Amino acid sequence: MLNRTMRRQVLLFFSMLSLSSVMGQVSYSIPEEMAKGSLVGNIAQDLGLDLKRLKTGKARLHVGNSAEYIELNKERGVLLIKERIDREALCKQTTPCALHFQIILENPIEFYRVTVEITDINDNAPIFKMNSMLFEISESAVRGVKFVLEKAFDSDVGINGLKSYSLNPRDNFILKLHDHTDGAKEVEMILEKPLDREKQQEISLILTAVDGGEPQLSGTVQIQVTVLDANDNAPAFTQSMYKASLVENSPKGSLLTTVTATDIDQGSNGLVTYSISGNTDEILDLFEVDGTSGKVRLIGKIDYETSKHYQLDIKAKDQGGLTDSCKIIFDIIDVNDNSPIIDLMSTTQSIPEDSTFQTVVAVMNVHDTDSDNNGVVKCFLSGNVPFIIESTENGFYSIVTDSDLDRERASEYNITVTCSDEGVPSLSSSVTLTLQISDVNDNAPVFERSSYEAYIVENNTPGLSIFTVKARDADWNQNARVSYILEDSSVNGVPVSSYVSVSADSGVIHAVRSFDYEQIKDFQFRVKAQDGGSPPLSSNVTVKILIKDQNDNAPQVLYPVQTGGSLVAEMVPRSADVGYLVTKVVAVDVDSGQNAWLSYKLQKATDRALFEVGLQNGEIRTIRQVTDKDAVKQRLIVVVEDNGQPSRSATVSVNVAVADSFPEVLSEFTDFTHDKEYNDNLTFYLVLALAVVSFLFITCLVVIISVKIYRWRQSRILYHSSLPVIPYYPPRYSDTLGTGTLPHVYNYEVCRTTDSRKSDCKFGIAGSQNVLIMDPSSTGTMQRIQSEKSILDEPDSPLEDHG
Repeated sequence: MLNRTMRRQVLLFFSMLSLSSVMGQVSYSIPEEMAKGSLVGNIAQDLGLDLKRLKTGKARLHVGNSAEYIELNKERGVLLIKERIDREALCKQTTPCALHFQIILENPIEFYRVTVEITDINDNAPIFKMNSMLFEISESAVRGVKFVLEKAFDSDVGINGLKSYSLNPRDNFILKLHDHTDGAKEVEMILEKPLDREKQQEISLILTAVDGGEPQLSGTVQIQVTVLDANDNAPAFTQSMYKASLVENSPKGSLLTTVTATDIDQGSNGLVTYSISGNTDEILDLFEVDGTSGKVRLIGKIDYETSKHYQLDIKAKDQGGLTDSCKIIFDIIDVNDNSPIIDLMSTTQSIPEDSTFQTVVAVMNVHDTDSDNNGVVKCFLSGNVPFIIESTENGFYSIVTDSDLDRERASEYNITVTCSDEGVPSLSSSVTLTLQISDVNDNAPVFERSSYEAYIVENNTPGLSIFTVKARDADWNQNARVSYILEDSSVNGVPVSSYVSVSADSGVIHAVRSFDYEQIKDFQFRVKAQDGGSPPLSSNVTVKILIKDQNDNAPQVLYPVQTGGSLVAEMVPRSADVGYLVTKVVAVDVDSGQNAWLSYKLQKATDRALFEVGLQNGEIRTIRQVTDKDAVKQRLIVVVEDNGQPSRSATVSVNVAVADSFPEVLSEFTDFTHDKEYNDNLTFYLVLALAVVSFLFITCLVVIISVKIYRWRQSRILYHSSLPVIPYYPPRYSDTLGTGTLPHVYNYEVCRTTDSRKSDCKFGIAGSQNVLIMDPSSTGTMQRIQSEKSILDEPDSPLEDHG
């Protein structure tokens, strides 16, 4: 909206109607494009109406079929903009442009005419219907030729409408305006300066139309003038010689270069075609040129190694037959398209592991057909191998040993030779040759262990396999064949070969004899492993054999000693308390370990409620108070058992006399002498029978019989005296670990008189323990007996071995 000042004119006309109604008219003038709600005029004031009358008369606007752009505010008595008003849309080019409507009131009915004039503002710029105007003008057109241009249109009216035109640039053309009677302006473009197509083929002009509003608005259109040609020029190449670089192995169809020949003529006069001329068939097989565009393309395979340069002759020709020519020189650029070629001239299949340093194993020739750096070759060996590659002459290489070889570390080498050039990217070739390392006997056999220990259970079967020694030789074939030899040595003065043997091939060690743990517990020897090389190499190892014990020995009772000619009885006073130590059974087992662990059990007793045996120490103690009702003669059978599997045992009979004095004991034990006499007579008759059978030994037998008769007579004397003989036990039975021997020293001293039943006896203190022995021979020697009669007249065996 260019002018925001509202000009308002109010005209009031009053006239009298026949119906006694009052009618008036008021006019307003407002610019277009006022905002919604803007004030048009104070209609109540201008018509002289009271605001109350507007309300009571129900004042309203009547617009008929027109759109409602104005509205009445009865509260204020003013007219307001209801909808934005566009004058160009409402009235187009008509002037003046106004809105007509009536204000109607009731009680009484009154109406007033209202006219609102819409004034124009410069809100529209001049426009051209065409986006551009095209003209084709021959360069031979004369000065003063006219060309009518399209007129511009401006929707605004009056001073805001179209005012003038301008043309830029004005080098060749000027503008001329013609005014018509209707106010319209006709525009003409006149050629002022002749055209030259060779200098300027296309001319672009800008036609500008401006209006007279404030601010001034304008519209433009482009005028494109094409200058038509006349055929008066021949084609010409832009260069007489073209140079280009061509990379070998470029793909077919590659665009190499474009030749350009220009003809300043136009149309068919300037049409140029291209062709290859004056070249060989080889060139025609490799290159082609597009006849229209002049693009040169590759149609064959380019190889730098075949040719390093190519020259093409190109001809350009227009439609009139005029021609021009040029040359194209292609410099071929080498690419690294050839890998090095490796030629193995001489190789070795096998070398010994003791080969000297710098031993040659292969000779080869390497070359690359590429040029410059692409043909520079370097060779190297892959992996960690004891070889190096050396360049001897131009392109010749040798592979030699670089360090000591060891077949045991690597028996074969796959030597990979890689040769690469210095091209980008680098190309390489590889060849692998297999080299065998032959064996030399340089390794002695090595045992799997530095020493061996093996166990064998005693009582083994001769020939039993004990275990195997194993030695390995890192060499190969015959050099690695190991033999086992038992080195000469002795065990306890006996050759070790009488104990064990070794298998030469397998290293299996066999037992030659049956071993007894009680005789030998371990021994050691050496075994030598020798290979089959020449000269042979060997090593040895120490082998220790440990004998494992078996439970093959039953316990042996050391105390009390059982003899065939005497009776031993332990004496317990009747005043003995609970836990009174009667005696101790002492036994040993020659086995070892748990096989020698002994336990003691009471197998049979005259009165089980009176005595007990210690499980571990064999001590016989009372378990209750001794009473007068207890029998004097008590017999205990004790079983001694080891802890082996299966276990073995032995039994021993212990006679106990429950009494306070010897006379009391002797009266109870007199019946035992008859058994002793019976045994002595049996021995006499056996000896006499042997004397009869053995005549050669008769003299010796007579002496033996005389001795036996003498001993018999002595026993008879002792029998008539009826006194007990108590032997003296030496103090060698000492306690070891609380088991197996007596814990005390037993000393007895005997004093007796002939033909007297009352003799004095002195007892040494031995843990309140007394021993009573009756022996007709009175020799004091204790012998093991195989059988005796029970004090309770029960037949039993006093000592048995149980396996």
